Amino acid sequence: MKHLLTIAVLVLSFSVFAKTKADDGPAAFKSLKFSFGKIKQGVPVTTKFAFTNTSDKPLIIENAEAGCGCTTPDYPKEPIMPRKSGVITVTYNAANPGPFTKDVNVKFAGITLPVTLLITGEVITPVSSPN
Repeated sequence: MKHLLTIAVLVLSFSVFAKTKADDGPAAFKSLKFSFGKIKQGVPVTTKFAFTNTSDKPLIIENAEAGCGCTTPDYPKEPIMPRKSGVITVTYNAANPGPFTKDVNVKFAGITLPVTLLITGEVITPVSSPN
């Protein structure tokens, strides 16, 4: 029974991992992760996640949801035609100092699992000059 449970956990882990690859499914992303490195507090930063529709049908993004209010995704509202490209823009507000890891889940119509985009970095508090 323990072996059966272990095998089930491994199979589920592999299937979840397979769904997070950049080239899996109808959308091939150039990358699923982006690091801003060190950024200044209070200065929003933006990156773009480019993808291509690799299917033979129009690709529709139902929604793109950020894991918190400090991250804002913007995505194409029109269908992406086969072999055409689109861009999802993600902006981080950089309000709080310290390291961050934020995700955006992108749900495509007809696809069960969302694609997760990840941004990371560290917000640095500006050094104030003495008066």
